[in-house]
Amino acid sequence: MEDPEPRHIALLSSPGMGHLIPLVSFARHLARHHRFAITLIAHPTDHSDSAGNRSLADSLPDGVNVVSLPNLPPDAFLDTKSEARVFLTVKANIPPLRSLLRSLKSTVSLAALIVDPFCLDAFDVAAELGILVYLFYTSSCMSLSLVFHLPKLDASFQGEYRDLPEPVRLPGCVPVQGKDLIEPIQDRGSDAYKLFLNAMKRFPEAKGILVNSLEDLEPGAVKGLEEGEGIPPVYPVGPLVWTVPDEEHECLRWLDRRPPGSVLYVSFGSGGTLTLTQTRELALGLEISGQRFLWAAKSPHESEANAAYLSAKKNEKNHLDFLPEGFLERTKDLGLVVPSWVPQVQVLGHASTGGFLTHCGWNSTLESIVKGVPLIAWPLYAEQKMNAIQLTEDVKVALRPKVTESGLVEKEEIARVVRCLMEGEEGRRLRKRAEELSDAAGRALGPGGSSIRAMADVGREWMDARK
Repeated sequence: MEDPEPRHIALLSSPGMGHLIPLVSFARHLARHHRFAITLIAHPTDHSDSAGNRSLADSLPDGVNVVSLPNLPPDAFLDTKSEARVFLTVKANIPPLRSLLRSLKSTVSLAALIVDPFCLDAFDVAAELGILVYLFYTSSCMSLSLVFHLPKLDASFQGEYRDLPEPVRLPGCVPVQGKDLIEPIQDRGSDAYKLFLNAMKRFPEAKGILVNSLEDLEPGAVKGLEEGEGIPPVYPVGPLVWTVPDEEHECLRWLDRRPPGSVLYVSFGSGGTLTLTQTRELALGLEISGQRFLWAAKSPHESEANAAYLSAKKNEKNHLDFLPEGFLERTKDLGLVVPSWVPQVQVLGHASTGGFLTHCGWNSTLESIVKGVPLIAWPLYAEQKMNAIQLTEDVKVALRPKVTESGLVEKEEIARVVRCLMEGEEGRRLRKRAEELSDAAGRALGPGGSSIRAMADVGREWMDARK
């Protein structure tokens, strides 16, 4: 006999579009393909006025209810680095979260609470209220493997990780130099490091970990996690990407007039920013390459690569005065520069798009893989250097430009790697590999696919949960 009401799942997202988007995608997947009602609990962000965020909200189906936690004062944690600010914002909203979950549990059959990795303080609330708690890990299985290795690394090495004499070898993964580990742990004396380490030590408390990845993309890392001691069950349920109805945007009409596979799409995500010098070097490199390009450009920032993560707003005046003088006029027949935002999934899926210069955020990585587009890996912050290593050395779907000792990617190197991807033999090989991965992604989420089976396994646990 069928249950009189669907089981209810609560999802909790931290601030920032990089975490909200995959949780929204997961909510849509659960509501449409499994018999669960969803309450998505979100922290407010400064992205609320962006076209992208409006589209995201409009994409949610019936059966998904969105609840926002209270806004904090504008000056809360103002002088704190972005990563630490996210943890502190979540902690400050624990009391209203407790009230919300208590009210929800009293009115629906609440099977589980699923939180993203910045929201582990919610574990205590779930335990207090007797709710099963799971993690939804929004990055790769490779970086998840680092989570379970970091406490051991912290105890065994006293200096900064960039000074490690040997690369870190995670089970089933390519070796990673200490300087390429996730950015928030690179300063062990910082508040961000302490917050990350304490959070990572709590991962084993989860009943299970759902990962937005797929077995065919990371077979070695998945196997390493399955065989590791003290690791909860891991369920690769991806690639879950943001898919919305077709949108109208000038860049799509521009792409319609370009030959198939001829355009390089350039974007550093919702939060990524370059310095003024690097932005101008990128512009000149694109010009020198002679290749067609579509560039979603943001205003430069001189000190933080993730300056836009919690504060990106639409460039209402469409200012592009940070570009080299005469650049727009000289490249008017070659490229299109759009301030800030474009409908990325549609751009990547367009027949004219032949490559993607990306910061290697995991959402962008999965969107590119789903659409079969090869990459130029240009990591900026968070776990993006690890993703870049994985994409170039393991998955072999990306090129990576060389960086000078001063940290600059020079225009000649940009032009070289762009030409290599768009018209060289290596670019053709990477494009073939990208198409293979796109097929694998389709199979994972198709009937009987690996990600569908993983989701069915954890779904049975939720159906068996008692109110």
